[in-house]
Amino acid sequence: MAPILEICDLVKDYGGIRAVNNCSFQVQQGTITGLIGPNGAGKTTIFNLITGFLPCTSGQILSEGKRIDGRPPHQIFRQGIVRTFQIPRELKRMTVLENLMLVPGKQSGERVWNPWILPWRVKRQEKEIEAKAVEVLRFVNLLHLKNEYAGNLSSGQKKLLELARTLMAEPQLVLFDEPGAGVNPTLMNELVKYIRKACEERNLTFLLIEHDMDLVMRLCNPIIVMSNGKNIAEGSPEQVQQDQQVLQAYLGGSSE
Repeated sequence: MAPILEICDLVKDYGGIRAVNNCSFQVQQGTITGLIGPNGAGKTTIFNLITGFLPCTSGQILSEGKRIDGRPPHQIFRQGIVRTFQIPRELKRMTVLENLMLVPGKQSGERVWNPWILPWRVKRQEKEIEAKAVEVLRFVNLLHLKNEYAGNLSSGQKKLLELARTLMAEPQLVLFDEPGAGVNPTLMNELVKYIRKACEERNLTFLLIEHDMDLVMRLCNPIIVMSNGKNIAEGSPEQVQQDQQVLQAYLGGSSE
């Protein structure tokens, strides 16, 4: 089986600056893969290239053996690749439930005339989407907040809402950008639990950018380490922690 994501000799230049430098790695189906490295290593640029927010200078990006580089973001989304952002982008003045119900595409009610000529179809689909949203909110333990405005949630709750919205899209691969940023330890433990649960029970694959090393070591296997725009190491948490290149480039020390 082809990897769910394969990065091949990827390069991204900004004028005279090379943000991604011949980077290559794979993400296997059913894993929670960590992508770590110091600030400026190229991690977020990689996410932007994978999801079509930026064009590649050279190299290839493949999903299950098919090239996706050069495609616009909406096509990559339809391919089953969904991303979150370091700062959650919830619709603040809509409820938690409404934030989820907006996610599914091709809704009958999106066409101006359908609520008039096919009201029964619109109503039936809305009920189906609402039932699915309720089930997802129950899965991430946010059901009690379904009628709360999304803008009123805490930072940790917003990260759970981000996860819930990705589940509504029924993706194959989730690119999660710093799930631990701004989240208190209690909610962080909840988020870790639901990420694992989504991987195991819903067969989701995750690629995670994260600076919290404790979180990465607890949650991710394998871990890919980037420095100066390219990957310098890959392996289990134990292997990465003992890798000399990682200790020098990322941790700034040695294993001795």
